[in-house]
Amino acid sequence: MDVDEYFDETAAFYDAVYDESVDGDLEFYRDLAREADGPVLEVGCGTGRIYLELLRDGVDADGIDISSSMLEILRENAAEDELDPTVREVDVTAFEADREYALVIVPFRTFLHVIEIDDQLEALERIHDALAPGGRLVLNAFVPSFEVICEQYGTWEERTLEIEGETYMYRTKTEVVNEVEQLAHIRTVVLDQSGDKRFRTNTPLNLVSRREFELLFRLSSYSSWQGFGGFDWDPIEDANQEMVWIAEK
Repeated sequence: MDVDEYFDETAAFYDAVYDESVDGDLEFYRDLAREADGPVLEVGCGTGRIYLELLRDGVDADGIDISSSMLEILRENAAEDELDPTVREVDVTAFEADREYALVIVPFRTFLHVIEIDDQLEALERIHDALAPGGRLVLNAFVPSFEVICEQYGTWEERTLEIEGETYMYRTKTEVVNEVEQLAHIRTVVLDQSGDKRFRTNTPLNLVSRREFELLFRLSSYSSWQGFGGFDWDPIEDANQEMVWIAEK
């Protein structure tokens, strides 16, 4: 299944599943957006967990996402708070900006859904082209941890969700499907309260290491880049940290 199809299918459940799953990223990106000397772009804005918070904070922000269903929910969420989002459906590898951005953010490991090397490089170049001189790209991704892969991958995780008065069983399993390519798949099955299958999806996920990110940036047009461990600007020292990459045009 393509990435856009996966997110189209899971859009209705996305906020309920991921609302509290990332510690500190919203505040991190919001602070960066506040400090940016110009407009901000979020790549993979989804249903608006971070993007709408930027609008609430008065940030001049645009958003793009590959999923029309995600953006539909974002607009519904925005309407509830009387916000006016500027978002569009487009793959980052085909994105052409109509203005320059001081900051482009790619939160919540979105870059890991860009699978092919040529597409990864194209995404970085498209973002580079969208940045104003001196502008910055900031993204985060997990460190592929052997301990996590051995202990958690291949096991179904289940959550009961209450959405609009209906009860669902949301089941996910992440597993490595190609060890040579370091490629994983996220499998998702959703059952309604009678046990009938609502849908089943499967999407690829790249296990990108620190060295691979270094190589990608070396092959890109960015003038400088640096990796940090977590959202507190610590050095990357162990696999339990989130990688945060900052690259400057």
